[in-house]
Amino acid sequence: MSVSIDVAWRSLNKHHEELCGDKVEIIKRDDSDIVILADGMGSGVKANILATLTSKILGTMLFEGAGIESCVETIARTLPICKVRKVAYATFSILQIFHSGEAYLAEFDNPSCVFIRDGKIVSYPYEVREIENKKIHECRFQVKKNDCFVLMSDGVIYAGAGSILNLQGWTWEAMAEYTLKCTKKTLSASRLAVMLSQACEELYEEKPGDDTTVAVARVIDRKVLNIFTGPPASKEDDERLMHEFMHMEGKKVVAGGTTANIAARVLGREIRTEIDTCNPDVPPMAVIDGIDLVTEGVLTLGKCLKLLKKYERDEFDAEFFDELDQNNGASRLAKMILEECTELNLFVGKAVNEAHADSELDFDLSMRMNLVDQLIHTAEKIGKTVKVKYY
Repeated sequence: MSVSIDVAWRSLNKHHEELCGDKVEIIKRDDSDIVILADGMGSGVKANILATLTSKILGTMLFEGAGIESCVETIARTLPICKVRKVAYATFSILQIFHSGEAYLAEFDNPSCVFIRDGKIVSYPYEVREIENKKIHECRFQVKKNDCFVLMSDGVIYAGAGSILNLQGWTWEAMAEYTLKCTKKTLSASRLAVMLSQACEELYEEKPGDDTTVAVARVIDRKVLNIFTGPPASKEDDERLMHEFMHMEGKKVVAGGTTANIAARVLGREIRTEIDTCNPDVPPMAVIDGIDLVTEGVLTLGKCLKLLKKYERDEFDAEFFDELDQNNGASRLAKMILEECTELNLFVGKAVNEAHADSELDFDLSMRMNLVDQLIHTAEKIGKTVKVKYY
């Protein structure tokens, strides 16, 4: 069994606070993925410092293979003491899912993780260990494809307290049932995180009484996406590139007019332009049998990047996903990268565009190569494993 995870999170700052007192870290190791959610005591700057220190210490130490005992001991000795409360305090949740399917969950004073499997809320057995006077809940288990986990700060279960839900707030049970209802649809982690965060914001009447964070992790199969853009520097490499591109596992995308002509010629197939999907802001797509998506090059890649960077900056909401679902080349490519890809392979041709052949500009600074560099950086920032091959 070889599994990957789809991860996303959303945070709401306490009303009138510029900084969030919750912090999420995603750590990728060769053998596993680790999700950490830390909640600093109080709110604002102090809470942000406590949460950031806690998540960074946990992330760094777990990445190096340290055990939970060493992590908790280091946190206890490192966090600054609050002058008012005279304690150094931050709660945390850790979910580590190994590619083998094994999983480890550790929680300290955060609300329990919501675990959904086969359309049901699952109760997981845990052991309690006391480390540095902190009671740590631990659980080890095997994951299955489509398992869904939601880590949360306590702002989630306080949502609505004192207003819509009087003194009770959104109970853990009610939140878990709502999560289960949302997962009845096929949802990416990012879409589910948005739905849960929006529900919290509505319960708080858009004035959160506490920092509120949800981190969603879904167990999925590896998903490979291959993108070919730009003609090779030597025309003699056209067939070699196409042979390597077509023999890769996963979905295939061809971006660029000249690139599409190369693909069609080498494959011996026709290019058909999809005029009916033409959008005034995005060049039309085309169809080549055996290729999952064929788009124009620079303009489409640029608009795709805008969507990816918006996601990277955590600026995604319901309207963002409405744009992502549009039937144009930029939206479809961005959606494939965000929701249908864990590993991205780029096949990049380095031929000088004829329009720039007499330009004094260095080719490395050309528009296409600049976009490719940005795509690599952005895809890695949002958690994709990226490999690039130049021709």
